[in-house]
Amino acid sequence: MGYDEIEIFKISNIFMKPILQIAAFVTIIIFVSVTLVSVHKVFRDQLILTPQIAKECLTNSSLPCDNSKSSINIPFIPDQKLDDQQRFLATIAKKIPTIPQDDTFEYTLLRSYGTVFINQESGINLPQKVILDNELETKSFQKTMSIALVDGTQECYLQKNAAAALNKAKNLENIPLKSGYAGDCLRNFATNLRFWNKYANSETLARVKAGKETKILGLVAPPGTSQHLWGLAIDLQVSTLAQRQALNENGWFQTVVSDLPHWTYLSQSEDDLPKFGLQQKTIQGIKYWVTPI
Repeated sequence: MGYDEIEIFKISNIFMKPILQIAAFVTIIIFVSVTLVSVHKVFRDQLILTPQIAKECLTNSSLPCDNSKSSINIPFIPDQKLDDQQRFLATIAKKIPTIPQDDTFEYTLLRSYGTVFINQESGINLPQKVILDNELETKSFQKTMSIALVDGTQECYLQKNAAAALNKAKNLENIPLKSGYAGDCLRNFATNLRFWNKYANSETLARVKAGKETKILGLVAPPGTSQHLWGLAIDLQVSTLAQRQALNENGWFQTVVSDLPHWTYLSQSEDDLPKFGLQQKTIQGIKYWVTPI
């Protein structure tokens, strides 16, 4: 290489070095910009997904506001290769840590009233067992619920999501309460006990606990076991197909055989109920969705 070529090479290096530095700097700026845009998008999407949670945190000081937890509610769907009973038990195990044993009072109650435990809607609270033992335990559970007044009533309360779904159905059809009083809706332990004593007594309860009597469960729930205690059941006057369709389309179903006015909020679409093991049973022209146990 001649002297002139060496000089040209040196001059080229002098000019190339700042160019490469500039290129590297531009690359870093582009990378940082793309990263910031991606982070912003994720954060924005999280805010979009959680407006209701944010609103609840602002308006209800009793609700926990842990923003570190994921707000996306992904429902559990059991393996569809399992039979109905297995799918149902797999689903409710997400709500009830200890499934009652066969031939127990609790298992009988789960069979009669347990459909509600497939409800996985975000914001819905369920007890972790089928019996609330007394007034104190009932009050303690009910304090965890977010409740709302049903439209067109003065004192009919349900869990907020259940009330909203019922209001949508009522916007489609006129659906009055059975009696028009608060007892059709959310109940306290004393009201549950009063209804039980109206139709049954301690001897009846003993027979139910012994597995010798179950028909009474289609008329009245034993103390501490009513779905009304959970704010997810309501007694209605329903006589037309249009009323039933409006309720079904908004997650409300008849689930307690022979209890005609009683409707339960399951939140699922009717087509999805079999996925969780529920079985359809038609009795005297009335369609019920019941547990498979």
